[in-house]
Amino acid sequence: MAVNRDPILKKCRSLDISPAVLGYSENKKSKRHPDGGRRKKVSEYGQQLKEKQKLKFVYGVLEKQFYHYYELATKEEGIAGENLIRLLESRLDNIVFRMGLATTRREARQLVTHGHFCVNGKRVDIPSYRVKVGDVVSLREKSKKSKKFEQIAEVAGGRLTPMWLEVDKEKQSAKVTRAFVRDDLDFEIAEHLIIELYSK
Repeated sequence: MAVNRDPILKKCRSLDISPAVLGYSENKKSKRHPDGGRRKKVSEYGQQLKEKQKLKFVYGVLEKQFYHYYELATKEEGIAGENLIRLLESRLDNIVFRMGLATTRREARQLVTHGHFCVNGKRVDIPSYRVKVGDVVSLREKSKKSKKFEQIAEVAGGRLTPMWLEVDKEKQSAKVTRAFVRDDLDFEIAEHLIIELYSK
């Protein structure tokens, strides 16, 4: 799996994303002049490209897989842009992050790959696994004894849980109670621009 090694805070600034969306602290501030990054008016293509880069960056998905999600989103009923976000939110690594059992999506992806999580009682080590309504994601029994997850709980335990997840902190599990809807998203994105970009 390819790894994006771009500095997180620098990338967040360039894409106008709060580091908190990714699970990082907002305490670190740029020493640059606040107006120093202003450029000339961005073209329509530039805006579309920026929105695509933003969504890819938030969920840690590379181009080939992202385009596959776009293809799936356009084939499903409903609004393609909203379908795209829903597909990304249904990824197992994102669910683990939303549950508060990983400090960042990047860490969630690594923990899933190492086999720490189960879906409906069966071990799953594929970060892109699509979790469906009614599925229960839980930490494996062996992993519950790990000090790693105690540390994560201290850092990520206070994170707000989305309305479509029912989290049981004692059992370290979560059930997907309903499908994700656009209003559940916790960051700004113009997803229709991404669809327009790929539709050209």
